[in-house]
Amino acid sequence: MCRKIELWFVNNGLGSWLKTMPYTEDRNKWYEGQGNWKDTPKSDWEDWTWQLRNRITSLEQLEPLIDLTGDEMTGCQHASKKLAMAITPYFFNLIDRDDPECPIRKQVIPRSGEIVVSGEEMLDPVGEDAHSPVAGLVHRYPDRVLFLVTDRCAAYCRYCTRSRLVSNAQDYNFHPEFEQGLRYIETHPEVRDVLLSGGDPLLLSDNKLDYLLGRLRQIPHVEFIRIGSRIPVFMPQRITDNLCDILRKHGPIWMSIHANHPKECTAELKAACERLAFAGVPLGNQSVLLSGINDDVDVMKALIHRLLRMRVRPYYIYQCDLITGSAHLRASVCKGLEIIKKLRGHTTGYAVPQYVIDAPGGGGKVPINPQYITKIDDEAIHFRNFEGKLFRYPLKSFMIDDECRCHEQEIEC
Repeated sequence: MCRKIELWFVNNGLGSWLKTMPYTEDRNKWYEGQGNWKDTPKSDWEDWTWQLRNRITSLEQLEPLIDLTGDEMTGCQHASKKLAMAITPYFFNLIDRDDPECPIRKQVIPRSGEIVVSGEEMLDPVGEDAHSPVAGLVHRYPDRVLFLVTDRCAAYCRYCTRSRLVSNAQDYNFHPEFEQGLRYIETHPEVRDVLLSGGDPLLLSDNKLDYLLGRLRQIPHVEFIRIGSRIPVFMPQRITDNLCDILRKHGPIWMSIHANHPKECTAELKAACERLAFAGVPLGNQSVLLSGINDDVDVMKALIHRLLRMRVRPYYIYQCDLITGSAHLRASVCKGLEIIKKLRGHTTGYAVPQYVIDAPGGGGKVPINPQYITKIDDEAIHFRNFEGKLFRYPLKSFMIDDECRCHEQEIEC
């Protein structure tokens, strides 16, 4: 069965890309293969430590593998001053080497736009440092904390919100301290939810993860433990049986992965997500809306449908944060609203993520939705459905609170 959601997964991930729109693909195909590393022993390819050891981290390593544009060459030369370049062989294998506009390529190969800093951009765009009571821990929301447990990633996204601290290219000197963070959580009984992030927590060894999750489970008031990781997407080989056993042991551990484009949804990622799901790990996905990568409703629909088929619930679409040097990757908020509007009612409800802006300076995540309500008065709430048809729901039998009264006006759509 075929639908209009473009097939990108051809010729071991390095083939020609169809230029037609709308984006189409063969829904029954899941890309797999070693591509440029086809002669590498399978035992090495499937070893996550081999993937780490063989990452592409320099211009000298990259140039023999791909014809770089001048824009990319300049970006690579600047990377050591902003955010290091690192690409796993597995993820590099998904790049179209013949297309500078490849959506995988644009996410991990630096460009000269990273050098340009506009007035509204910030090193710490979501104000994490201002809400950090101890090093490596962010306590912005009343009942939850963000626990930064490492400053390293398997590969580096060029729009990274924490580019100030991951890879230490900017000499931020961030050094995670487990015990200090754990002590803070232990002495703050209001904290019921802990999100492990970084860097990428799944770069920690199995022993360190086992210890850290075990310590958190011993804290009576911690009810909810989450891991935010892009490693399943960059390096699905990391999702080993032993790791799954650790997650099952301390479960339920919830995990948010980070895929931005359907081309990232390979057979290897699908298998990794199934291993996690069978280990009792509920999975969600967080995407970032990126210009020329996924700011298109057909591309986004292809992504969310593949995610559901991998047992992953589309969770958030983030508006790209105002990180320094990210303007060339930031898509329009209007485009994000248009995508949500064209998804709602046109696909499964489970498939529709929440579009959010992480408020600049530290205001937290704010949902951004198309406007469906047209008016609220003492009589009824008036609204449009996904087709644009008008409906009315009576409010006569309900008490109208002050918040509703302040909306007794026409609401512009």
